Amino acid sequence: MPHTNSPRNLLILGASGLTGEHLLDRVLSEPTIQRVLAPSRRPLSTHPHLENPRGNLLEILQQLQGPIDTVFCCLGTTLRQAGSESAFRAIDHDLVIACAQRARELGARHFVVLSSLGADPHSRVLYSRVKGEMEEALKAQNWPQLTIARPSLLLGERCQRRPLEQVTAPLARVLLGKWRAISVCTLARALWRLALEEGQGIRIVESDELRRLGR
Repeated sequence: MPHTNSPRNLLILGASGLTGEHLLDRVLSEPTIQRVLAPSRRPLSTHPHLENPRGNLLEILQQLQGPIDTVFCCLGTTLRQAGSESAFRAIDHDLVIACAQRARELGARHFVVLSSLGADPHSRVLYSRVKGEMEEALKAQNWPQLTIARPSLLLGERCQRRPLEQVTAPLARVLLGKWRAISVCTLARALWRLALEEGQGIRIVESDELRRLGR
């Protein structure tokens, strides 16, 4: 069993999204947490340990001050929401990499990033290819500890419905292994447990292990 630590100063990127909201609720319930930075465009619920600067994410990050122990990156969109391939890449690749670099400058040592099942820089599928390229770019930043979470289809209530997810969700619930859908609550618990693990180097966690960790 890996040893665990207790990060006290966290940065959550994408805290207003489906996974980010559940993760934020999870970490704010931890008694060891001293400070959670959660930049967003819309206001989040107030909490004594939450700092919620609002506006352009990169501009906010340039103004932030440390210390930061661990970063959770839950940034992501879809091609349909983004509107074009270039706009999709700008969020799921470029923005993630830029935020990670700034977090390193602020002293963060552990980066926990939400990727996707099937991420592969050589994939013919744009979504999987961009996620894979994002992972490779993060590896090149030489993080002391980099954790890449690759969940399958997420089950949870979104503000905006995704038609493809509504069609595939019933099937994804009964698939086996890493292909089986995972609830966003389970994922949030798993991400927190991964943040507690001490270690060095790169760890890739597929969806079946995420479900086990989040039980």
